[in-house]
Amino acid sequence: MTQPTTYGGRPLTPAPGAPTPELRVVRVRGHARRLFWAVLILFAVAAATGYFYNNLPDPYENWMLLTAAAVVIFILVLLPFLVWWSHTYTVTTRRVIERSGIVRRKYRELMHVRGYTVTQRRGILQRMWRTGTLTLANGVDDAIVIRNIPGVALVHEALVDQVEVNQILAHRDGQRLGTGDVPSAGPRPALP
Repeated sequence: MTQPTTYGGRPLTPAPGAPTPELRVVRVRGHARRLFWAVLILFAVAAATGYFYNNLPDPYENWMLLTAAAVVIFILVLLPFLVWWSHTYTVTTRRVIERSGIVRRKYRELMHVRGYTVTQRRGILQRMWRTGTLTLANGVDDAIVIRNIPGVALVHEALVDQVEVNQILAHRDGQRLGTGDVPSAGPRPALP
């Protein structure tokens, strides 16, 4: 299935004055390969617990083994997974949103209409895993660095398209219409 193309290969834009809802384009996390060591530790702890269960000398109890295994799994497996799972990047038709944190949530956003540069960087390992790092910088705020995301070329293209469309819409809506009215943006809709 292919996307409809427009004249000049530009993305489709809504009619002048038409409301433009905020839609989610993509939501990504860093590549899950950073969880390799956590999975390896999980297998090692499960194997060691299975081997030593009921095989320890008398002073040591099985509950001590299970408690130690649970603590190791919590610290070295579950916490890294939760950190990875809670760090998301969402690209909508109006902005880029970075959310991170387990207990204390951190939230940053970068509006497409302000314009920003998108820099793509791929190292040797990133090329092997088909991932990459995108840096979004507008020159005013701190840059948003999206590390090790899969499908980096597709996300890069989507970001560039959204910046282009939003700047075209902002320029078009900033111009006076034939009646002299300037359309209002209205309230921002909730993110789906």
